[in-house]
Amino acid sequence: MEWTSAQLRSLAELTRRGTVTAVAQALGYTPGGVSQQIAALEKSTGMELLRRVGRRVELTDAGMTLARHAERILATEAEAVEALERTRTEVSGTLRIGLFTTAAAEILPPALRHARERHPGLTVRSRDMDVDDVYDAVAGGAVDLALGLDYPDVPIPRDASLCVMPLSRERFSLAVPAGAMKGRTTVSLAAAAELGWILPSADSYYGRAVLTACRRAGFEPRVLHEVTDTAATLALVETGVGVSVVTDLMLRLRASRIDVIGLREAMERHIVVIFRSSAQHRPTVTALVEVLRTTVEAP
Repeated sequence: MEWTSAQLRSLAELTRRGTVTAVAQALGYTPGGVSQQIAALEKSTGMELLRRVGRRVELTDAGMTLARHAERILATEAEAVEALERTRTEVSGTLRIGLFTTAAAEILPPALRHARERHPGLTVRSRDMDVDDVYDAVAGGAVDLALGLDYPDVPIPRDASLCVMPLSRERFSLAVPAGAMKGRTTVSLAAAAELGWILPSADSYYGRAVLTACRRAGFEPRVLHEVTDTAATLALVETGVGVSVVTDLMLRLRASRIDVIGLREAMERHIVVIFRSSAQHRPTVTALVEVLRTTVEAP
């Protein structure tokens, strides 16, 4: 029997996530691509690994058995990669990193420059993705590590298979149209209770974190525009159609004629790096984590 890591990972992820669509999202494939990986695995083993039950699919007994072994095979493969890296006299190899848009624009470029200077044998391949998907992407093996965001009010679920290392913390301010709160340098969130808001979906960690902070301040934000993209949010605030919350890193994405007012509430987000616990001593991973840490901490 012959199989690939991608085939085994697709099968293993199916036991965690339950649907081909969820596996595809976690691994960065299309649903058709996941189905092809499983089909190739079935051809190699000569056994049916999935069966259709109505509109769903479920693993057969053979599929469940192979999935359990797949986890151990993939773990052993990761150990072998780490052992091989340790035989080298310098940090070298290829790492895949997942990033949300702000990190891709503001953190990745200087991090790559520092990585080239310190570790010329290290190749970094990046993938832009939704910030709420980076945790699954690391857990599923679609990327080796990722930059993500964690909110004290809505913390990401902790998984023993993942390391979540804080890199920095950012405090939110209120972004309002120029002159909308003229003369005010610090306000409470409640000062914007009657204004229209520009926020991401309440299904996102960010959206839930802002909603939680507003409710704690005693009001329900009136969301006029549901927007995920930070640059688009800043453009809408500049146009005068609503307010939002921003951090210094977010403000660097777009030069905007808006007023930024301090908040009395300590509303924060934490920039974190996520990698698999099994890779925490892998030389390339520890090297890139250190590069990211010093890049984020740099003034």
